[in-house]
Amino acid sequence: MVDTLSPLVAPWRIGVDVGGTFTDMVLRDANGAVRIYKAPSVPADPSEGVLGVLRLAAQQLDMPLSALLRDCALFVHGSTVATNTILEKKGAKVGLLTTEGFRDSLEIRRGIRENQWDHRAPFPQVLAPRYLRLPVRGRIGADGRELTPLAAEDVDKAAAVFEADGVESVAVCLFNSFLDGGHEHQVGARLAKSWPGKWVSLSSDVMPTMGEYERSSTVVVNAYVAPKVTSYLKSLDQQLRQLGLPRGLLMLQSNGGAVSVDQVAARPVMLVLSGPAAGVGALKGCAAPSKHGGERANLISMEIGGTSCDVMVMAQGDVPVADELVIDGYHLTTPSVEIHTVGAGGGTVAWVDDAGLLHVGPQGAGARPGPAAYGLGGENPTVTDAQLVLGRLRPGPLAGGAVTLDLALARRAIESKLAQPLGLTVEDAAAGMIRLLEQNLLHAVERLSIERGHNPTSFTLVAAGGAGPMHGSSVGRALGCRRALLPRAAGAFCALGMLQSDVRQDYLQVFLADLDKVAVVDLEAGFAEIEARAREALKRDGFEGEAAALERQIDLRYDGQQWPVRVTIASSGFDAAAARRTFEAEHQRLFGHIQPGGRIDITALRVVGRGLIDWTPAAARAPQAAPPKPRETRKVWIDPATGWRDVPVYDGADLRPGCRLAGPLLIEERTTTAFVGPHDLLEVDERDDFLLHIDAQNALREAAQ
Repeated sequence: MVDTLSPLVAPWRIGVDVGGTFTDMVLRDANGAVRIYKAPSVPADPSEGVLGVLRLAAQQLDMPLSALLRDCALFVHGSTVATNTILEKKGAKVGLLTTEGFRDSLEIRRGIRENQWDHRAPFPQVLAPRYLRLPVRGRIGADGRELTPLAAEDVDKAAAVFEADGVESVAVCLFNSFLDGGHEHQVGARLAKSWPGKWVSLSSDVMPTMGEYERSSTVVVNAYVAPKVTSYLKSLDQQLRQLGLPRGLLMLQSNGGAVSVDQVAARPVMLVLSGPAAGVGALKGCAAPSKHGGERANLISMEIGGTSCDVMVMAQGDVPVADELVIDGYHLTTPSVEIHTVGAGGGTVAWVDDAGLLHVGPQGAGARPGPAAYGLGGENPTVTDAQLVLGRLRPGPLAGGAVTLDLALARRAIESKLAQPLGLTVEDAAAGMIRLLEQNLLHAVERLSIERGHNPTSFTLVAAGGAGPMHGSSVGRALGCRRALLPRAAGAFCALGMLQSDVRQDYLQVFLADLDKVAVVDLEAGFAEIEARAREALKRDGFEGEAAALERQIDLRYDGQQWPVRVTIASSGFDAAAARRTFEAEHQRLFGHIQPGGRIDITALRVVGRGLIDWTPAAARAPQAAPPKPRETRKVWIDPATGWRDVPVYDGADLRPGCRLAGPLLIEERTTTAFVGPHDLLEVDERDDFLLHIDAQNALREAAQ
């Protein structure tokens, strides 16, 4: 529930998500009451966006900023700094030390193009050029034993080259170091003495996993983003502490969990999906026991902001985490939730190509100048402009007054850029934009559902983000979903999710053995080692006893299979037969077949450590006492079959739990506008969110006949 009236009860928690268009802040007080604030993002300096939204909140709460921060017990931040550093190629000058003979493995890659049919597209720029990729003699064998001692003089020579060439950050990736990182740590210690720089990344610390190319690519990207990301976070943390924040800042990682700034400093590559990964915490709230299946919920989130749409799947209460991640063509091995992102948001630009075909995206208008309707200099038509022309958005203040929508400017942009070149009316061009965008959204959702072996008809579509509730009805219907959930706080979905995200530590140890013949004593010893590391890390963040939870996982694959499948096992008493059954069930779902009785190899042991964050749901509002009255009725374009209709428009604050309304209708909330289709039934559920029963009117009509 979004509460703007009751007094705040300390201590509270704050989540801040920096998006491409807006910086969102959510404050949840000790009673579970939620307040949401939005301010325009500042791409040139994201910290200004963070401080700007904090100042706005303090002003609207009529309290000093120092008091707002002083009574904050938990501050969680999601940032695109790491991602943008990669995309904009604004990272550090990187040198790479590697084992003699492997100097070019980073550039050779796997020898496979992302699109095997496109031989013209160049590979992404190598972040460590060849003259700064220097060999070091010494060798660790395939069994983890030292074959040749490390040549310290090679490290010193490389350090001299790095110093002379102005290298800002060094990555170290030695062959087989995932088995024994001793040589890499020797290199790190040597560099600390002979090279004046301070940024050194070791692959055995960043991600000690098999796969020479993926491991070297990961550690180079880590070195590339480390100076900028770490400096930004430490500066922001210091500023917040000086302004009154009593404890350190927590950052959202790609794995969907939070971690302290100090731990991020060693592995900033963990932040490449910071922000969108907060969807895990948000879905956790949507899957609360009283809602949509509880802990075994099946949910698909479609979080649509100003720039992009992020899709995530929760199957049986679990959001999958994988190690494979590609950012702008760079392959990373780091625990990351499975997210599919497309350039489809409120600020997505529509354009006509030379052949006279209409396109929507992937380009976006950003925060400035933004959509043409913002009146900030933007001239290109966007999805927001189309929604305004079609009557779905109201002219005037948007997102709590952060921006103002001008209908005349929106019409002018669509007319000059689309309608005239296509020979259409402004309204028909706007309707075409919406249809194309929703096709793109549909394909994005199918990518993580159908292509992963999930049947969308058994899932509830969570249409979140500021623009999500406008498309939940149409996309849900196209998917075959029976229900779509439109969160009341959709416009700050990820910021809210940050306050519901546990602290998370992921640890891995390579362990090679036959599943049926493994020495359980050795396996338990391996788990004990990494569990101790996880407990120590959680303890440093203040989580012990019942507040700290550990989960065991193992990587399994059939003999000869290239890529393993990760499965969760019991925390004690290893059962090989149970592990086989779990593996085969997941293998069947992913690939459609199993090998009955086939040999299964263990490739790695994993431990997931969680610092459990308690969160208090807000007290339920009183149920709907009388039928709500619409604020107004206005003409709105519905869909190609229905066209234009007079549609009631409701103030979201007037809709309480138990309320049921038949579409079509619009709901205007502080941070979003929701559209309910002509055959849908709207229900305000027990958590005060909007639940759409898609095509339920038809079902009721058929039942009555």
